[in-house]
Amino acid sequence: MTYPGTYAATGLFVCFEGGEGSGKSTQSQLLRDWLEDAGHVVRLTHEPGDTAVGQELRRIVLSPETGDLDDRTEMLLYAADKAEHVETVVRPALDRGEVVITDRYVDSTLAYQGSGRGLGIDDVEPVARWATGDLRPHLTVLLDLEPAAGLDRFEGRDRIEGESLDFHRRVRAGFLVLADRDPAHYLVLDARLPVDEVAARVRDRVGSLLDGGYS
Repeated sequence: MTYPGTYAATGLFVCFEGGEGSGKSTQSQLLRDWLEDAGHVVRLTHEPGDTAVGQELRRIVLSPETGDLDDRTEMLLYAADKAEHVETVVRPALDRGEVVITDRYVDSTLAYQGSGRGLGIDDVEPVARWATGDLRPHLTVLLDLEPAAGLDRFEGRDRIEGESLDFHRRVRAGFLVLADRDPAHYLVLDARLPVDEVAARVRDRVGSLLDGGYS
């Protein structure tokens, strides 16, 4: 199933996605620094938890103390975080003409809850798209990494990181399915590449969007 999507007419919306330990935060920050050095106004954000409401939702879904949650409950909590995030952070920044860089967005819900939890990407997607007003990133950078390699980078694990290796492999497969559905709006990179090489490839793609317009 493919949804047409809505792309902001002002600003540039870039998302980093991938499994645990794939380097999303590092690459988000490097892109932010490069863009700011070039004179752009950048809003660097993340999901879940970059709003007051989102912080409470993040605590619930990620704390091991929460214990078991029904899979649909978990998915709806993530959707609520996204709704608040888009309404109070992402859209206002795009309306101001800023570059918005987010560490995780809708694809994480589709991959983790749709594929990882087995709820089904096509069943989860309408809820996630409705929660975000179907706002799509102009570019999603998927940092692809074998889950065992990424999880080895953590000493302590939160509730999601602590799931089985099979769960994280299903998540990875889900991300790749999403990228394959809409290759024009994705940049898939091997997260094992040197940090500087990944950053350079991201800069090239984002630079081409800034130079040539985007949709």
